[in-house]
Amino acid sequence: MKLNRTVLALAISAAILSGCSEDEKEASLTDGTQNAASGINDASTRGLRNGSGLSGSEMNASGMYPNAGIGPEFSDPNNPLSKSTIYFMLDSSQVQDDFVPVIAAHAQYLVAHPGQRVVMEGHGDERGSREYNIALGEQRAKSVASMMKVQGVADGQLEIVSYGEEKPASLGHDEASWELNRRVELVYQGK
Repeated sequence: MKLNRTVLALAISAAILSGCSEDEKEASLTDGTQNAASGINDASTRGLRNGSGLSGSEMNASGMYPNAGIGPEFSDPNNPLSKSTIYFMLDSSQVQDDFVPVIAAHAQYLVAHPGQRVVMEGHGDERGSREYNIALGEQRAKSVASMMKVQGVADGQLEIVSYGEEKPASLGHDEASWELNRRVELVYQGK
């Protein structure tokens, strides 16, 4: 029964997120300063570091999982809860298919732990105006929050913050760095 609810929630999330035409999405997210080229940005092709199969943003500077203090499932590389970063394509706030299970796992955890809160920190790469990147980071965080709400997470458990381009995960000025900077980080707040 739980699996059927999760599948239904994912289907509804996908329907909601695909409700706009691609032209409407592009028009609402583009300020004309972004270039049209977009790199491949799925979980299998991003630059991986630390020898663990995790991107650098899954582990903090000390080599620990950022949400590990919440519970052991957050530091188990085989558990989707250990993944706390959702990556996005250029000029997009649409959640990619390979991150849907990660969001679903976090939503399930939050539904099962109603006292837990998470901050969704939206980020963008350095291209585009500061204002554009703040708005895009916020839209990315709202997309993740929307998917979680559809799966039963309460509004009071979710907080949205956008840092735009101000807190890059990678300081490079190339596509590999920009891919790491186009993200939403899920940061759990202590109970």
